[in-house]
Amino acid sequence: MNKYQYKVKGVDYEVEIAEVEGNIAKVNVNGIPFEVEMQKPINAAKHPTMAAAKVQAPVVAAAAPVASAPAPAAAAAPAAPAGAGNAVKAPLPGTVTDIKVQVGQQVNVGDTVLVLEAMKMQNNIESEYAGQVTSITVKQGETVMEGAVLLTIA
Repeated sequence: MNKYQYKVKGVDYEVEIAEVEGNIAKVNVNGIPFEVEMQKPINAAKHPTMAAAKVQAPVVAAAAPVASAPAPAAAAAPAAPAGAGNAVKAPLPGTVTDIKVQVGQQVNVGDTVLVLEAMKMQNNIESEYAGQVTSITVKQGETVMEGAVLLTIA
């Protein structure tokens, strides 16, 4: 098995290539298994140890948008600019299974804002800030890596 260290946007990733068959590579990214489809199969004769093999990061297709309830009526207070405020980041890699808030909604410290599934466990992501949700940067069904911005609160 080959291990590689990568840094993407300031986040460290440990990628371990477990097995390659044709154009499918079985890799572990920070301990999470993925099957990666490569554009071209690796020629085993040229790369018997795969030391020079280049594997692209896993690409996950975005899920179709889910119809949501209409947004609540606007609050009397002026709204913060979209995306302004404190970022709530993913504490671990996983899949967004539920978004519990909407843009413009008031939240308190400790309120569950999102549910992230990692290793078959549902993890409630709680707000570390009190304020108004100014943006939601993920969609239900989307896979995120550790450190990814999920939403902002001002």
